[in-house]
Amino acid sequence: MVNSIVSIDVDFEAEIKRLKKEMNAVILAHYYQESEIQDLADVVGDSLELARKAKTTNADVIVFAGVHFMAETAKILNPNKQVLLPDLDAGCSLADSCPAPLFKSFREKNLNHLAITYINCSAEVKALSDIICTSSNAEKIINQIPNDQPILFSPDRNLGKYLMKKTGRQMLLWDGSCIVHETFSERKIIDLKTQYPDAKIIAHPECEEAILMHADFIGSTSKLLKFVVDDSGKNFIVATEPGIIHQMEKTVPGKNFIAAPPEKNCSCNECPYMKLNTLEKLYLCMKDRRPEIILPEDIIEKSLKPIVRMLEMS
Repeated sequence: MVNSIVSIDVDFEAEIKRLKKEMNAVILAHYYQESEIQDLADVVGDSLELARKAKTTNADVIVFAGVHFMAETAKILNPNKQVLLPDLDAGCSLADSCPAPLFKSFREKNLNHLAITYINCSAEVKALSDIICTSSNAEKIINQIPNDQPILFSPDRNLGKYLMKKTGRQMLLWDGSCIVHETFSERKIIDLKTQYPDAKIIAHPECEEAILMHADFIGSTSKLLKFVVDDSGKNFIVATEPGIIHQMEKTVPGKNFIAAPPEKNCSCNECPYMKLNTLEKLYLCMKDRRPEIILPEDIIEKSLKPIVRMLEMS
């Protein structure tokens, strides 16, 4: 956590742009970041797009406006570059649901299984995996695995169940989940559909099956964005973290996007970890060059292989 004191007179946007040039930095931001951070980023995307950009950037410094596992991925792909994360506490409930020691034990009990692991996991879990995947390329990767090869899919059980239906493959699933994608209310979404009968429900595959059953389209954040651009519809109920709506409104401003509500009267459909990053913290991490992502060399070496395999297969 950065503890510097900031003057209220600081123009964060101007200072971030100045520091970026001075440091030869690139700012990568996930779709779930606050809109002002997305607008300052050099690249806004989903996990796959950001991993690809992290691998090819010529910048000396990578500033990752996202969560911890994403910044770790950037460091794994760029061990000799400095990788900064605005707030080290920006973690991930899904990654936390799969601790490396328990995952190691799970693998050892199923040695004949190929471990395909969702990118939403720690570097240590990546190092124990055979292939990393994202929600946008998981189906493609699974379809390249021989039918007689047992698969262990981790850590998201909802994504795993969805992929089993899509591919027809039986997989052994780790029992993990995302707190955001499990909070959407089926009842409230049905109510919204009554208010907007022509609205199409679009959902991320990390959502629970009860939500996916109502969806007109299911896909990763980047695929949801592409769908609303290509589709002729005007109203969309969006069942994923509502940060993506900013890009949807920028890309197709004439359409109406409604965030799928949580069961409780709260902001539980917003990722509390993603929202830990702020313009002030982004500025401070660039000014102070910390917090910095540091990983052991052996973890970088072991976790690089399944990530590179993912990029090759996708």
